[in-house]
Amino acid sequence: MPTISMFYGIIIRMYCSPGEHNPPHIHAYYQGDVAIIDINSCEILEGKLSPRQVKLVLAWAEIHKDELLADWELVSKGELPFPVEPLK
Repeated sequence: MPTISMFYGIIIRMYCSPGEHNPPHIHAYYQGDVAIIDINSCEILEGKLSPRQVKLVLAWAEIHKDELLADWELVSKGELPFPVEPLK
């Protein structure tokens, strides 16, 4: 699963496999916690992160929604996603 961004100790990854299941989503990792975030709605589908990290990841996902959806198209075809600029 390629890492597409890292910021404030948070690692963002996206599975890379043909026919990856919908909805389009990312995986966020922080200190042993994992959350799966829907790209379109910017909501947590599964898992958990601390409240501060949730705010950071959801803000980042909202800012980069178009890039994340473009990456989703790539990974659903089995191609590698492009890196996405970290939150600053």
